[in-house]
Amino acid sequence: MNISMTREFPFLIDGQYFSSGAPVEIRSPFSGEVVGVTYQATPADVERAIAAASRAFDAARHLPTHRRAEILDKIVRAIQANHEDMARLIALESGKPIRTARAEVARAVLTFTDGLEESKRIRGEWLPLDLDPSSAGRSAIVRRFPVGPVAAITPFNFPVNLVAHKLAPALACGTSVVLKPAPQAPLSALNLARIISEAGWPAGALNAFACSNDAAQPLISDDRLKVLSFTGSAAVGWALKQKAGKKRVLLELGGNAAVAIHSDADLDFAAERCVMGGFTYSGQSCVSVQRIFVHRPVFDAFLDKLLPRVSQLELGDPLDETTDLGPMISPAAAERAARWIQDAVRSGAQLLAGGERDGSFLQPTVL
Repeated sequence: MNISMTREFPFLIDGQYFSSGAPVEIRSPFSGEVVGVTYQATPADVERAIAAASRAFDAARHLPTHRRAEILDKIVRAIQANHEDMARLIALESGKPIRTARAEVARAVLTFTDGLEESKRIRGEWLPLDLDPSSAGRSAIVRRFPVGPVAAITPFNFPVNLVAHKLAPALACGTSVVLKPAPQAPLSALNLARIISEAGWPAGALNAFACSNDAAQPLISDDRLKVLSFTGSAAVGWALKQKAGKKRVLLELGGNAAVAIHSDADLDFAAERCVMGGFTYSGQSCVSVQRIFVHRPVFDAFLDKLLPRVSQLELGDPLDETTDLGPMISPAAAERAARWIQDAVRSGAQLLAGGERDGSFLQPTVL
């Protein structure tokens, strides 16, 4: 399967692929060229997906351990076989530099391998109940089981591995999923859904599509879906939790990561790691370094090591092997970050590096 030659990415519902609905062109944040085309699922499609996941739940949860492990093993092997094509698709649709995209695909291999191994370890527990004479000879068995179909909503910044974070545990325990990937970068998720389907996961036990936020509302409110797993912004995540009713809700939200550097630290190592942690994928990560607290005696020495490393970062084509930073996901995202920089300077911050924007590119910035 050479996905670099594939232009159309149909969505998956109940084991079938659909190219209906309004076409959606996904364009490269770097060049603006069309990377691929998918289709906008309608409210009727969303209903069919939820109904399929509800029906397929029994088939998924009754899969024996060896069968779930076999499917997960096939998924791992398929990702490994298509590693470079998948990395290229990530780079094209999200603007992530190809070296970083390869690392993401490698992490997805690890994520599904973890799912494969954990699928064999979903054990129960035997508990003695003879705590008083009336319960002599009695015992209890505790078993773990999937609670029901899952609604999964994923972000653009890790379009393969954060999807894997939802799907690998679901497959490991045997539950069905309705997946809504990020509208900015849905192609990698749809491609991964095809890999999972072709590995033998039951029809209807994975449904994946792009749709509008309005069409996606039943993923939050429909009681046939028992779990909501969301990765994205804090504002959206907490708002969804308020609407989710009796669902179990799993939220992985944004961060404001800080680094503390003491006077006895290895400053070369600290500077190197802060540059990597702060600017990988143009800082578009929930664990991106945003604040650095430096012990006063080494403040100037640390800056002398940090700033030259920042200035050496290469901005450019995500497919170029020498590129360190590609574009942000959109011009609007870069403009918003540039406004934050300007607001900080107006409030008294000193701009030590970067700060300039060119379309979707934002220079690596230190305040």
